Amino acid sequence: MKNVDLQVQGMSCGHCVKAVEDALRQVDGVRRFDVAIGKASVECEERVTRDVLVAALQDAGYEVG
Repeated sequence: MKNVDLQVQGMSCGHCVKAVEDALRQVDGVRRFDVAIGKASVECEERVTRDVLVAALQDAGYEVG
């Protein structure tokens, strides 16, 4: 397992937090996550790359810095 911290831009409310959680929940290999406005900490399997996580959040309408 590994931890990946992401700075998520474009989040402003609880709905945004839920949308990011929903996007991360869809990524195969993600085991746990903690999402707050502007950031996400993800625990995932080694095979899950940062790029895969970023793509999932971008598909949900958010930018990752």
